[in-house]
Amino acid sequence: MSRGVLLRLLLVLGLLGACAALALEREPRLGLDLRGGTQITLEASSTDRVEANAESTDRAIEVLRGRVDALGISEPTLTRAGDDRIIVELPDVQDPREAVETIGRTAQLSMHPVVGAAASMEAEPAKKANRIVSDEDGAPLEIGPPSLAGEDISGADAVQDPTRVDWAVTVDFDSTGSEAFGNLSAKAACAEGDQRRIAIVLDDEIISSPEVQVPCGGRITGTTEITGNFSNQQATDLAILIEGGALPLPVEVIEQRTVGPTLGAAAIEASWQAALVGLMITALFIALVYRLIGFLATLALSSYALLAYALLVGIGSTLTLPGLAGFVLAIGLAIDANVLVFERAREEYRDHPSAGLRRALAIGFNKAWTAIIDSNVTTLLAAGLLFFLGSGPIKGFGITLSIGVLASMVSALVIARVLTEVVVSAKAVEKRPPITGLSNVGKVRTFLEEKRPDLMVRRRLWLALSGGVLVLALAGIFGNGLNLGVEFTGGRVLEITPTQTISADDAREVVSDAGFPEATVQAADGGQISVRIGDISDDDAVAITDAIGAAAGGADTEEDIQIGASLGTELRNKALIAFAVAFLAQLAYLAFRFKWTFGLSAVLAMFHDVLIVTGIFAWLGKPIDGIFLAATMTIIGLSVNDTVVVFDRIRERWFTSTGEPFNEVANRAAVETMPRTVNTGLGAMFILAALAVLGGDSLRDFAVALLIGLVVGTYSSVFTATPLLTYLQEKWPLSPTARVKSKELTPDDSGAVI
Repeated sequence: MSRGVLLRLLLVLGLLGACAALALEREPRLGLDLRGGTQITLEASSTDRVEANAESTDRAIEVLRGRVDALGISEPTLTRAGDDRIIVELPDVQDPREAVETIGRTAQLSMHPVVGAAASMEAEPAKKANRIVSDEDGAPLEIGPPSLAGEDISGADAVQDPTRVDWAVTVDFDSTGSEAFGNLSAKAACAEGDQRRIAIVLDDEIISSPEVQVPCGGRITGTTEITGNFSNQQATDLAILIEGGALPLPVEVIEQRTVGPTLGAAAIEASWQAALVGLMITALFIALVYRLIGFLATLALSSYALLAYALLVGIGSTLTLPGLAGFVLAIGLAIDANVLVFERAREEYRDHPSAGLRRALAIGFNKAWTAIIDSNVTTLLAAGLLFFLGSGPIKGFGITLSIGVLASMVSALVIARVLTEVVVSAKAVEKRPPITGLSNVGKVRTFLEEKRPDLMVRRRLWLALSGGVLVLALAGIFGNGLNLGVEFTGGRVLEITPTQTISADDAREVVSDAGFPEATVQAADGGQISVRIGDISDDDAVAITDAIGAAAGGADTEEDIQIGASLGTELRNKALIAFAVAFLAQLAYLAFRFKWTFGLSAVLAMFHDVLIVTGIFAWLGKPIDGIFLAATMTIIGLSVNDTVVVFDRIRERWFTSTGEPFNEVANRAAVETMPRTVNTGLGAMFILAALAVLGGDSLRDFAVALLIGLVVGTYSSVFTATPLLTYLQEKWPLSPTARVKSKELTPDDSGAVI
């Protein structure tokens, strides 16, 4: 073993040791979709006096934090998103009605003199500054301008007089408030009729308008009591609002998600089972194809989970359900890099067998480097767009997919390299090249080289087939229509688990009888009932669950997602922007790395792949939602990934060719890369198939979309992108650009890897 190989081995062991220590030291932050609980997204609105900006929203967060703490919820999280949105996470909260009511109220408290009873709510006030409002009994009342506001109050508490059944709220004033309330009460004490009352207004509603019980000449200072036939809970909530203070600006709930604890636990278990099964099948396949070095790559791949997990906890990222899918998917990306290297090493050993296995492996890593970087950068571009333009758990998918890609590259290009270099350097292995899996290019590659199929001679046929499938996809999109999910339309979706099995028809009838005939009711896996409806209140959502429970011996809401109409429109627009930016970003990157004709061909093939997957989902009636957005953005990365490998070989052959027609160069490159395309495609398919079968409802559509995209993308890289490139080259002929040649590698060279 050379000194360089030994040094890299020690560095790898040190890296894995550091990752293990970090993983053991820190606990992961689980998203509420895995942990269970409620997430509420609030949007602040500007008023005549206060603009909804970062400063005022931060002040609102502090007020909300006091309210949440007063509710006794453990480990709540409140963060600002952008300038005017607040994300409130309440772990383990399954019935968010009280929390939403308390959190969402502006709590603008003020106290007013009562001018007198009004003839009606439409009556004109006696003075311009006065207002007509309903008192606590519903009678119209004219009140004057506020004499004091919520900031003049120092405290509030729920109390009960031992001689009474109902509860009240005592309010304590600071010095300014005490003086103002003293003047207000003194004036009311000397008045007659309704003018002896003081109106206590909360958010433009009179919650109490008691009559002053002191004689003329007296006054009330320091503290007062609000009565109104309150229950203990009502008095407590009101005291929390008053003491917590008023929000500096009004807020509106635009998104609300509640996930039961069993759903998150089941998702975690299903995801790791899918990852384990997929990894085992992929490892067996890679070991059968590439023998010893395939087995070593599998060992390196096993370290991927440790690397990815350590990165996740190290940066303090939150792990969500789509994020779990991102980790599982990245296993297939790591296999892709290994296959690229091993196919290159096989070619090198075939051409120069006397140079030895180690040299072939080193040059394999060196030559595959550019294709690996390009393909992973395109995936990172898609992941970055999901983070910046996605929402909720989809942002988590963007983060974890990025982490997974980086970890998979380290696993494939550093750890796998060290392991394979150490083993192929052994004398016993050097004397037996066949056991390494590098001694021949494989049966598929040998067959293709013997037959030398001319794929480009039928390029019109391939493009016609692609066009025909596109027409069918567009017919599904525009004819059958897209089943837009609640994220893009707004509304509410309830996933309900009944105690006893109930059919969709019976559940539909029960929900209709409960007063919601417009609801869409469907059966889901595991006996669950899915109810999709428009914008309804939390009480209505509970009523639907109770109605199904009454017919099925009980029921629990496993998941409750509510999206406001304005947010749904915004998310839909952001999805379209994400696609447009993704296409432009991929086009710009590929045009920079290759030529503009290469970039345009790849982007058109990518657009072809996304449209076909969308069309299939339209024909199947499957939802087009945030999870589908994550899948299609990933398909963009995978599609370009395959195309980049073919184009990288075309560029290489084009530069070294001596007068060979471009169509023949493109055909030869496509045929040469076909074994890699097949092997990496099958490796990723094993992972996605395991996710589709074991991942449950939450991830099944995601895995199915990716499986379809993987098949279509594998086809399009050879039969759509490459024919398009040949036509563009004929129309706008370009010359190959020389690349700086790397020096000849010696057995001790590390290669351009990190």
